[in-house]
Amino acid sequence: MDDRKQLSSLIGDIYDAVFDPDLRTDVLDRIAGFTGGHSGSLLLKHSLSDSENLYCYIGNAPGTLQAYSESYPKLDSTADPGSVGVDQIVSAVDLVPYDEFRRGRFYREWAQPHGWGDIASAVIERSATSCTFLSVARQETSGLVDDQMRHRMALVIPHVRRALLIGKTIHHKEAEAICFTDVFDGLSAGMVLVDASGRIVHANSVGGALLEAADFLRKGACGRLVAGDAATNAALRDILVAASAGDTVLGVKGTALPLTAHNGERYIAHVLPLTSGARRGVGLGYNAVAALFVRKAALESSPAEVIGEMYKLTPAELRVLLAIVDIGGVPEVAASLGVAATTVKTHLSRLFEKTGVGRQADLVKLVAGFSTPLAN
Repeated sequence: MDDRKQLSSLIGDIYDAVFDPDLRTDVLDRIAGFTGGHSGSLLLKHSLSDSENLYCYIGNAPGTLQAYSESYPKLDSTADPGSVGVDQIVSAVDLVPYDEFRRGRFYREWAQPHGWGDIASAVIERSATSCTFLSVARQETSGLVDDQMRHRMALVIPHVRRALLIGKTIHHKEAEAICFTDVFDGLSAGMVLVDASGRIVHANSVGGALLEAADFLRKGACGRLVAGDAATNAALRDILVAASAGDTVLGVKGTALPLTAHNGERYIAHVLPLTSGARRGVGLGYNAVAALFVRKAALESSPAEVIGEMYKLTPAELRVLLAIVDIGGVPEVAASLGVAATTVKTHLSRLFEKTGVGRQADLVKLVAGFSTPLAN
């Protein structure tokens, strides 16, 4: 293979290695071979600590690799890029007199036992706190780093840098998606993202469980979201078509869709359009046009201790408040708690005073406002 074909093939493999980590050591090996070296490394140094993150090093056994990453970067004069400019290709001779390099511990304990006579290094990228550089070791029998080796490294370095940048971008996006997924999976409501045709793009853990149950919502043919009865399903289709046309059609706040399970339990699906630019920016799938948030049409449990602390309620007052929410009127609460109705009325009067509301219905709304959106 001539040099042009060899370089073209190598460049393709450099970018392929972004997506397949198993290719990375082989790519570094090929970089070393193309430039006239013996083995290559990609090293990240942190200026704020003594640690080095060795991306990969080839031509050596795992044991010696660990020894290098733990000890020798601190001794390796060629691994000190502080004074080296980006893209500048330097050898050991450029950084330290060669006789001094050969007398050092790094050469005697690492380079010489591995047959290295010189090392060509270049800074790939630099930040305020870190520096990433590519190094290619040259066998002692091949002589010192020469102009041809520098030239060939110069052909490769821009692609290594671009591949690193692509890899970081992909990693950032993956981390961002994982973060959103974790947040969505923590919701008590089921969430399902769908496209204009009703195809399910993503579902959080609660939403996935609802679909798996295949009761009032299920995953139908071609992965489409299907409601339990025909009328509700037709309404869902109309809502999704409207969502795909934009927020102005469906409304920025979306709409609600009532759902009924086979056992008679009531659910509500709030449909939020995702077709505005801002909402698309945080969507897990850019082809999603709407998000359905599905929850049971019932008062969710609220953190009683938080309510009690906020309104300075006594334990007795808090018990009465929660009983009013769960049970109903004064006679029923009195019977449930085993106290006189007058006692309940006294606590109720104090609840009105401390919370600033004047009706039992308002107390129910107040408690509902404390319900957690997070799954238990």
